Amino acid sequence: MSETNQIPEDEAVYVISVASQLSGLHPQTLRQYDRLGLVSPNRTIGKNRRYSLLDIVKLRNVQRLVGEGINLAGIARIMQLEEAVANMALEVAKLRTEVDALIEANPPKALVRRSEQTVVVYPKN
Repeated sequence: MSETNQIPEDEAVYVISVASQLSGLHPQTLRQYDRLGLVSPNRTIGKNRRYSLLDIVKLRNVQRLVGEGINLAGIARIMQLEEAVANMALEVAKLRTEVDALIEANPPKALVRRSEQTVVVYPKN
């Protein structure tokens, strides 16, 4: 399959039965995770769920965390924090690019070393 025929990872194309098979989770579990906001697939006009490859990855991540003994509320918080960290990392990368461009356009001036000056101290009268 050529790269031009591949489905983008964020395109919601998988019905719940296929998402269930790909994630290894029961369809009812997928519905529960949707209700809890852990993984929220897109919806068709008829309100049917459609999952993307990114959704499948999230489902597998939830399954892994459940297997590690973390409850669903904890998993929701972990996912929120991971998303916040990812967003901040993107913002830092953008700012770094801007700073690098500014530094390149306006290089810092070299410090000029002043010659030593003689200090004269007058005695008190």
